[in-house]
Amino acid sequence: MGLQSYFGLSEHGTTVRTELVAGLTTFFAMSYIIVVNPQILSAAISIEGYSDAEVFQMIAIVTIITSAIAMVVMGLYANRPFGLAPGLGLNAYFAFTVVGVGAGGLGVPWQTALAAVFVEGVIFILLTITGAREYIINLFPEPVKFAVGAGIGVFLLMIGLQELQVVVADEATLVTLGDIGSNPVALLGALGAALILILWARGMTGAILIGVITTALAGYAATFAGLVGPGVLVDESVLTRLSEEGAVSLVTGIQYDITPLAGAFLEGFSDIEPLTFGLVVLTFFFVDFFDTAGALIGVGQYGDFLDDDGKLPDINKPLMADGIGTTVGAMLGTSTITTFIESSAGVEAGGKTGLTALTVAGLFLLMLPFVSIAAAIPAYASFTALVVVGIIMFKGVADIDWNDPAWSVPAALTVTVIPLTYSIANGIAVGIISYPIIKTMVDGRGDVSVGHWTMAATLTVYFYIQTSGMLL
Repeated sequence: MGLQSYFGLSEHGTTVRTELVAGLTTFFAMSYIIVVNPQILSAAISIEGYSDAEVFQMIAIVTIITSAIAMVVMGLYANRPFGLAPGLGLNAYFAFTVVGVGAGGLGVPWQTALAAVFVEGVIFILLTITGAREYIINLFPEPVKFAVGAGIGVFLLMIGLQELQVVVADEATLVTLGDIGSNPVALLGALGAALILILWARGMTGAILIGVITTALAGYAATFAGLVGPGVLVDESVLTRLSEEGAVSLVTGIQYDITPLAGAFLEGFSDIEPLTFGLVVLTFFFVDFFDTAGALIGVGQYGDFLDDDGKLPDINKPLMADGIGTTVGAMLGTSTITTFIESSAGVEAGGKTGLTALTVAGLFLLMLPFVSIAAAIPAYASFTALVVVGIIMFKGVADIDWNDPAWSVPAALTVTVIPLTYSIANGIAVGIISYPIIKTMVDGRGDVSVGHWTMAATLTVYFYIQTSGMLL
């Protein structure tokens, strides 16, 4: 069976060449995750006996392999042109809230966090098989669904600005503007983020990747020119390796052993706190579910894949690709896999079938020999992507009815509580708790289901236990 007949290229009005070009386009639009995901997760994952650079390299390899597996399923099983990879927002939640790199973290071991991702992936698969996704969609309040994306956007923006040292801690006001003019990291990071925003506003494919690489190269140029000292913009260990072994060593010196990560999730089941673990699983599932569904519908609408009712036909198939990717990813050692909205770039280039997804998968695998180069990209260059993606995700607030208190209160609380408490889970929980209360006051009890009240009551109890010190 040839490509033409397997993917139904003629029926979809496309060709092999068009699909390959579309795959290349999507790859350039989303390949920044190969650098950004390990940069975020390596801040939370430490493995005894291995250096930070080696852990980074492992996560980069796992990112590539897991993304490729998910996209192979998307291409061969779902026959859709969607790219998948570890999602921004969920990896930040994994590192900064669950594992607790930042303030207010839960302090959960990274192995247990991977176990939660694994459980979430299995639940995702089971619900997709049974078709129970519609019940889940209907159970969560509409304003919370639409607000989560924007809340995650503010969360990413906050993390990005802090990592760039544009926003710093302050005793009087908690946060304040950093010394951008005198801090090379803040200055170069802000300029890098501005470059990406300009390129994105101009509609350039691969704007984020171009901006990250340009920012990194500018840091190296400033270092080699003597404008800043070693270790300011470029890690001294990288400079030492370059001077002693040369740039070729970044490609030839790769270790492909990921065994310290693969299977680590099993250890995570050995000592869990049920309430915390359950909330983490619920948050991973909720965000993954609606992020993926939103991306599928959004890109599907962009590519004219939706039916007359605004639904994506056979949506369970691409949802299955997400579930399998997430489950396999947790087993290998990365956070939740989700469908990337950047897939719209490939759809715009003419991609209509799974051959586009297979092309992206192949290009991801071709990046395996270059993961050491990814490790040489400074953290501030990678975190410029968070600033930009965070801003882009604000568009979700346009779908919220701000004139209706039953929508505006839960939505506003969800958006603001997420960054203020450094937790996607807290924002979702507060939104869910507030919804039945405000909705009842506005429209009466008849419009609020038992499921809404049950979720609100459960999360209220959780908050009490958490804040009273009975948890963890």
